[in-house]
Amino acid sequence: MADPFYLTTAIHYPNGKPHIGHAYETIAADVLARFHRQMGRDVRFQTGTDEHGLKMAQKARDLGVTPRELADEMSGYFRDLFDKLDISYDRFIRTSEDVHHTASQEIWRRMEANGDLYLDRYEGWYSIRDEAYYDQSELVEGEGGEKLSPQGTPVEWTVEESWFFRLSKYQEPLLALYNENPDFIRPDSRRNEVMRFVEGGLRDLSVSRTSFDWGVKVPGAEDHVMYVWVDALTNYLTGLGFPEETENMGKFWPADLHLIGKDITRFHTVYWPAFLMSAGIELPKQVFAHGFLLNKGQKESKSLGNVTDPAELADLYGVDVLRYFLLREFSFGQDGSYSHEAIVNRSNSELANSFGNLAQRTLSLIFKNCEGDLPLLADLAGADAELLDQVNSVCKSDLPDAFERLAFAQGLEAWMGAVFACNAYIDAQAPWALKKTDPDRMKTVLATLYVCIAQLATAVIPVMPGSMAKLRSTMGVGEGAVDTDWYTELASSDFCLDKPQGLFPRLELPEADEGEGA
Repeated sequence: MADPFYLTTAIHYPNGKPHIGHAYETIAADVLARFHRQMGRDVRFQTGTDEHGLKMAQKARDLGVTPRELADEMSGYFRDLFDKLDISYDRFIRTSEDVHHTASQEIWRRMEANGDLYLDRYEGWYSIRDEAYYDQSELVEGEGGEKLSPQGTPVEWTVEESWFFRLSKYQEPLLALYNENPDFIRPDSRRNEVMRFVEGGLRDLSVSRTSFDWGVKVPGAEDHVMYVWVDALTNYLTGLGFPEETENMGKFWPADLHLIGKDITRFHTVYWPAFLMSAGIELPKQVFAHGFLLNKGQKESKSLGNVTDPAELADLYGVDVLRYFLLREFSFGQDGSYSHEAIVNRSNSELANSFGNLAQRTLSLIFKNCEGDLPLLADLAGADAELLDQVNSVCKSDLPDAFERLAFAQGLEAWMGAVFACNAYIDAQAPWALKKTDPDRMKTVLATLYVCIAQLATAVIPVMPGSMAKLRSTMGVGEGAVDTDWYTELASSDFCLDKPQGLFPRLELPEADEGEGA
C-alpha cells in the first residue's frame, strides 16, 4: 500500500481578492502534492479559506453586506484562481462550514477538560489586521509616533472578558519538541526565531472575544466566539473528518507538512502544537515557513500601487510559465523578487529557447525524416550512453531528492542542466547533416533524444502539468516508466508521431514594463 502523505497550505484570509503570495504558496504545495503522487504516495492536499474574525466582520460592515455574504463572494475568487492555476487540491475547506464549527468546539472541549482554559479579563494590545495579540515589549514606533505591531500593522488597546489558554504551561514541552525534532520547523532560520521567542517566556493566551459574533461559538459560553486562530488551525483536522474516527483521520493524521508563510510561523509552531498537546492529539510532523514574494524588491501594497493579480499574470504569460518561474527563480524558504522582465527572460531562455526548442527540433526531425515512425534505439555510441545516463540520473535522482527537501530551484537547476546537455548533444551530433552522410546514425541520435525528452517532460510534470501532459501525449508516453525499454516497446508498436506543435512561444514584455529592470 502506498505511503500516505498529508499536505496543507495555510488557509487564506478572504477579506480581499487573492494576491500573488496566495498563488505562490498554493502552487508550491500543488507541485509537492503532484510530485508525491508521482512517487506513488497516497496524497491528500488541503487548502481553503479562513473566514472568521474581527477583520472580516469590519470589512463586511464597511461594504454593507453580511460577513457570510462577503465570505461566500471572496472564497469563490480563491477557488476560481486555484482552478485557473491547475491546483489539484483534494479538499477546499471553508471555516464557515458547520462541520468545522463542530470540530473547533470539540478541540475546545478537550482543552477545557485538560484544565487549560479559564475565564478572566483581557487588557492588552491587539492588531485587527494580524488577528494577533502583542506584548508591550514587542511593539515598534511608527513614523508618527504611533504604536505598531512587529509586522508594522496598527494595534489598539483592548479590554474585555476573555477565556484564556494556559500557554505558559507548554513552554518546556515546546522547547523539548524543537530540540528532539529539529525538522519540526523549517527552514533553520525560522526554527531559531521560534526557539528564541519561546525561551523568552510564554504568557497565557486570550482565546475568545465578546466584541463581535462572527466566529465559532464557545461551548457553554455562547456570548463568546473563539479567537480566530483556535478556529483556523483546527481546519487541518476538520478536513479529515475530526472529531469522528474517520478513515481519513486514521490514514492521514498526523499531517506530514503544513506549508505556510513566514509571517504566521508563531501560530503554527507555538500555539498549534500547544493546543494539540492539550487536546491529546498527535502533532504534525513538519511546518515549513516560506519567504515573501516581492514585486521588484518591494512588498506589495495598495498604497504603492504595485499589487499584482496572479490571474492576470497567468493569462499574460501562461499558467505553466508562471508556475515554473515562481519555483525556479529563487530558493524556496527565502524571500524572492519577481518582475515582468524576470518572467519573460526566464521563460524565453529556458522554456522557449532551451527545452521547447529541443523538443520541437527533435520531434520535427523525426516527423520529417522518418515519416513519424520512431527510429529504433540501436548501436549506441559513447556520447549516446553518456547523455542517457546523465538525464536518467537527473530525472530519477537529483530532481526528486531536491523536491523531497522542498529545494525546488535546486531541482529545476539540475533539470535545466540536463536540458543544456541535450542541446549540446544535438548540436554536436547534427542529425540534420547525418540525414545525408549516415542515416542510421541519425536515427540513433534522434531515438536517444526522444528518450531524454520524454524523461525530462515526465520529471517536471508536477511543475508544468498542462504543457508537459500535452507533450507526453504527443510522444505516446503512458503511465509507466520512461526508459530505453519503454522506448523500444513504443518504437516497435504502430505508434506514429503527429506533426509537433510548439510548447512555449517566445514572450514579449508588456508595453508598460519595457525597459524596466528586475
